[in-house]
Amino acid sequence: MNIPQIAEIKALYQTILSLQTEAECEAFFEDICTVKELQAMAQRLQVAGMLIEGKNYSSVCADTGASSATISRVNRCLLYGKGGYRTVLVRMKGEQKNGN
Repeated sequence: MNIPQIAEIKALYQTILSLQTEAECEAFFEDICTVKELQAMAQRLQVAGMLIEGKNYSSVCADTGASSATISRVNRCLLYGKGGYRTVLVRMKGEQKNGN
């Protein structure tokens, strides 16, 4: 999916990049997103991680409660997207190995 690079979206990306601590990130996302939006994003990230690990749709659905449509959408992003899920998941895995 290509999102048009309009000024408001670029400003949002820059705003997110300006966050320096987990507390700042938490405060910002709790202000800008609804609880359901945060839960949906967290669920998609969890689904992506499980798909990258090679889990099948039924186990991902059972473990996360995600719908088959959500799992399919995330899988499509993993296959044809810009690599965002892989970037953050690899980075987070590296930080966990380093004890951060």
